[in-house]
Amino acid sequence: MDSDGMRDARGTRRAVPRPASGPPPMPQGPPSVAPPAERAPQASPSLAAWLDAPRPDAATGVWRFGHVPPKLATRRPKLAPASVAGAAIPLVIGIVLWSMWVQGVFPYKTVLVGLVTPDDWWYPGTLWPVDSVWQARYALMAIDNTVFVLLLCTMGYLGSWPTLVRHWLGRWQQPTRAAATAAGAVLGLLLVFPVFDSDPLPVYTTVVVVIALLNGGWDVLGSPVAMFLVDACITLAVVVPCARWGDWLPLFRQWQAARRAGPRPKDEPAATAPPSQWPLLRAAGNTHEADLLTAEVLTGRMNDVDCARVRRAWDVLRGEGRLATFTDTVRRHGAAAWTHPSGCRDLPLRTSTHDLLAGQVRIGRCGTEEGTPAPYRGAGVALDLAALGTSLLAVGPPESGRSERLTAPVVESLALEALTGACALVAVSGPGRPAGPDGAFDVVISPGDPASPYDLHLYGETTDPDDAAAVLAECLVGDLQGFDTGRAATVLAQLLGPYQAAHGHFPAVPALRELLEGRPEAVSALLEALPPEEAPTLRRELDPWVRRTGTALDVGSVLADRLSRLDRPAFRDFLGVGAAEAGEDTERPFSLRALRHHPLRVRIDLPGHGHDEAAQMLARLVLAQFLAVARSSGDRPHFVCLVLDDASGAVTPGTVRAVQRLRSDNAGVVLGLRSLSEVPEALHGPLLGAVGCRAVFSGVTTWDGRAFAEAWGTEWVETTEVAQHTVFADQPITRAMHALRKLVTGKAVTTEAVTVRQVERERWSASELAHAVPAGHAVLSLTSVKGEHTPPLLVDLRG
Repeated sequence: MDSDGMRDARGTRRAVPRPASGPPPMPQGPPSVAPPAERAPQASPSLAAWLDAPRPDAATGVWRFGHVPPKLATRRPKLAPASVAGAAIPLVIGIVLWSMWVQGVFPYKTVLVGLVTPDDWWYPGTLWPVDSVWQARYALMAIDNTVFVLLLCTMGYLGSWPTLVRHWLGRWQQPTRAAATAAGAVLGLLLVFPVFDSDPLPVYTTVVVVIALLNGGWDVLGSPVAMFLVDACITLAVVVPCARWGDWLPLFRQWQAARRAGPRPKDEPAATAPPSQWPLLRAAGNTHEADLLTAEVLTGRMNDVDCARVRRAWDVLRGEGRLATFTDTVRRHGAAAWTHPSGCRDLPLRTSTHDLLAGQVRIGRCGTEEGTPAPYRGAGVALDLAALGTSLLAVGPPESGRSERLTAPVVESLALEALTGACALVAVSGPGRPAGPDGAFDVVISPGDPASPYDLHLYGETTDPDDAAAVLAECLVGDLQGFDTGRAATVLAQLLGPYQAAHGHFPAVPALRELLEGRPEAVSALLEALPPEEAPTLRRELDPWVRRTGTALDVGSVLADRLSRLDRPAFRDFLGVGAAEAGEDTERPFSLRALRHHPLRVRIDLPGHGHDEAAQMLARLVLAQFLAVARSSGDRPHFVCLVLDDASGAVTPGTVRAVQRLRSDNAGVVLGLRSLSEVPEALHGPLLGAVGCRAVFSGVTTWDGRAFAEAWGTEWVETTEVAQHTVFADQPITRAMHALRKLVTGKAVTTEAVTVRQVERERWSASELAHAVPAGHAVLSLTSVKGEHTPPLLVDLRG
């Protein structure tokens, strides 16, 4: 295989294990490209349509394939009849008041005019101007015009005329709105200025007359500067409101930004080519490779896994500047380029809906209820690697859909993503409930089953005694409340270090149990096997443990008792320690450290009934080893995820602290619980805070609902309260009318008091989570690694 180094088995400590069933074994030498899988989809015209389907940007958790974003505020609110009447009534009042002013019947008009003009301009007691005073006639005209303008502005304010204008203009989009307001501004200027030797609106004439009256003559109007200032002020008074109503400034900024961006590139065919014709390759000049891949799509030699895998290789190699490698591999292998090391190009069976181009798996649909946020109303709900990177906690009783409608689709999606090289998967399933068919996994480990092709490495293939002791301590006593896991790890490290120095590997389960029990023959054999050059140092490490053996401070007996659950004939040959290199056994232990180098698909089947405690200990062992591998993976190029369908007894204080750090390690876990009571109560809050995605299924208890309600918090909502108050009349006539009305209707006369206020309420209450979630539904909240989050949504898992 012409690999780019992302998925090669070379240079690693252990070769990629062969699949449990299905594809042929992987060669141990330099790998080569496997032939196209027989189960790859045949020629399908829908593959090109699938590639070309729109995938618009959407909110976190929305199924993007074919998604149509909702049109917000498509129906603009209509004006209430009261608003129209409120605008018309001031107009009628203004017309009446202006008629009274013009006809001279307005009260105190003479007094008002006399306050701003001298008395010798008028004949006594009248508004008849004196013939010798030319200012009187012009002053009366200016006063009338000023009263008209003030009356017009007052009535417009009382009638909210600007609001009506904005509402009317709001029905138009840009630039139509700007054009309409610009036309209004031109019309206003024509009405204000005496363009056609007339002044339709008394604005310009009034300003000129007032200036002449204040200066005592018409000489000042001959100054160009004065007339320019007059024209500029009137023009601004007309244009500024039109510019605000028409949003001229935002439109101008938009045009300016488009002009700075420059013209569109001339290679429009490459930019507008549909995705099925690989436009990114064409834009980079790789036309031949784009044509080859397009032919693979149209002839059916390519499936959705191949498309996603090739696109990921393109992104990685382009970022590394290795386009020559991409070109050469595509030309020689086409759709089979960068095939998964197992040779698989698809799963043997799919039960869920996937969109590998967007990296999503669909799990349900949101409802159209009033409480659902608008971006999610009626939209599909999906999970992707960005959400799983914050880890997921799902709580629901059996048959609630937790395993069938959430865990199973997630495992199937991660298995498909592993075939594209994007992730590595470890699925831990309960007895009798495998997470998928054997052919969908590269490694299947079934402790206690003689047909299991692989064993589980007890120490995760680590060579550090402290790391091995910490992981084993979590496995053995992590669930014991009040027991110090760090103390247990110290005791184990005091044994593992000397044993490794003496034998070259860590002890197997029977040997470790004998040492923890303090058997004299086991301790003596260990002391005799110590290397002479390191014996003094190693003896000093063993002495504290030997002194505590048999005393009240001895924790070895507790560890030995817990380890005895795994020291059974059924598991004795399934927990390897990697001693085959020393020629001591022929076991084939699998280590989760292989996830650091390869996009493997691993399934671990826990033992069945009769071994419940051993199953929980194995689950804790796998979880602790996975967390240790994820934390020490460095710059691993792919995502790693552990899916633990039944995490009862596996969640410990140490694992909760480690889960919080997975987001920065490009890893995540999916934990399933029947109830939060399977986790110590002190860990309820920390566990809900450590995961970014939470799911509650129908049938949970109120106690479980309370924990999730506290985790989801509250929100501000607007409430309307209507109170009926009885009207008590004081006047005899009114009291009699009320009595008559009550006699006729049978009801007392009341009045309504409406109170609208903002209150803080829980997003989902404990009672709602316990009793209002229908069967087949779940309340789901998601958080992406970028911090984007969704509110808790009611999701129909059957939709």
